[in-house]
Amino acid sequence: MYEAGTGAAAGTPGVLTFANSATSGQVSINPDEAQNALAKIRSGKDAVQQLMAEAGALSEQAQLGANPVGQAMAGKMATRAQGGAGGSYADALKKLYEQYTKAEEGLVAAMNNYRGNEQDAASRFGGLA
Repeated sequence: MYEAGTGAAAGTPGVLTFANSATSGQVSINPDEAQNALAKIRSGKDAVQQLMAEAGALSEQAQLGANPVGQAMAGKMATRAQGGAGGSYADALKKLYEQYTKAEEGLVAAMNNYRGNEQDAASRFGGLA
């Protein structure tokens, strides 16, 4: 299983490679063909953003009893939900949101590259392309 890691370069290699390739002009995609994918990426991004907004409720300590084990488990659950050792629910949502953002940026760049290529080709043929 691939673990995304941490830091600015963390993420799924495929998404990062695509975004970097598109940003550098190596990938172009017909905007008409990419609209459906872009809509799905943005929909997923919106859903993750909503989950991030609701994740704060998970950081409230659960009432698992007054015994030491229940209190320890409730504290651990709250820490895991809000962020602690880098393996929290909130951290996972943040990383997923970043992946959606990279995918969106890459797709938009690839669409712009296609438009630029089309304009270049049209200008070379006197606007006939």
